[in-house]
Amino acid sequence: MKHLLSIEKLARPDMERILTDSVVMKRARGRHKAQPLAGQTWALIFSKSSTRTRVSFEVGISELGGRPMFLSAADIQLGRGEPIKDTARVMGRMLHGAIFRTYAQSDVEEFAQYSGIPTINALTDAEHPCQILADIQTIQEKQGSIAGKIVTFIGDGACNVPVSWMFAAGKLGFQLRIAAPKKFQPSAALLKRAAGKIICTEDVKAAAREADVLYTDVWVSMGKEAESAARIKALKSYQINQALVKLAKPGALVMHCLPAYRGKEIDDATFEANADTIFTQAENRLHAQKAILNWAVS
Repeated sequence: MKHLLSIEKLARPDMERILTDSVVMKRARGRHKAQPLAGQTWALIFSKSSTRTRVSFEVGISELGGRPMFLSAADIQLGRGEPIKDTARVMGRMLHGAIFRTYAQSDVEEFAQYSGIPTINALTDAEHPCQILADIQTIQEKQGSIAGKIVTFIGDGACNVPVSWMFAAGKLGFQLRIAAPKKFQPSAALLKRAAGKIICTEDVKAAAREADVLYTDVWVSMGKEAESAARIKALKSYQINQALVKLAKPGALVMHCLPAYRGKEIDDATFEANADTIFTQAENRLHAQKAILNWAVS
């Protein structure tokens, strides 16, 4: 039984296979000879709202021959307090796989434990593995192998996206720089677990110099709305803008996992100048996730 619960727990050979297959999935879109999900129904269980994750998984399941079933927390008893393990055991008897987008990492792991069906983490507060696999696909599509590259994350360096980047750096041999205020940097324990070449700094300019990739995310993640004013104040100088891009390597990629709040984590001119990369990154969610689905059932 295969689950994608985190980048931390994804073996390097499996990660490399998914990244290789994502290229094939993109090239062969509309001409897939195999339908690995034929006759299968996969649930999308979402406690958090989504645009890219929902659309890409629904389309991906359909294109691989399966039937997606979208279930928000309001649609099922989980939203009224039914234990995760009971929901999982019911769904495991009826479904072929599940894609879970929620708050607690423990919920996804418990679902996988009790359901007996392949389970994919579509985002938790701890990690966002599908996003990072699509991001790496995008970088390798545009720059070649990510090994040896410098990826700089700017903003809230302790949220789910940079955490998944940390574990990816340890597996694939690139340098990750995290530019964030001290209180928004990952813990020492997390850095030790990641075991990669990771540099944390409050100096955003130093982090950007000679970087191959500049990457950012929203300053106020879902569930952090009450902290909005404090976060915006603390992170206001951690913006990707045209002056910062000039410090990176010529041709450096500017990436954003979306949605973007222009004028905050990235300014409008820089976003538009790099829109092709950013929306290729969004498109690659479809191809990477089809590769994940194929891997999960193979």
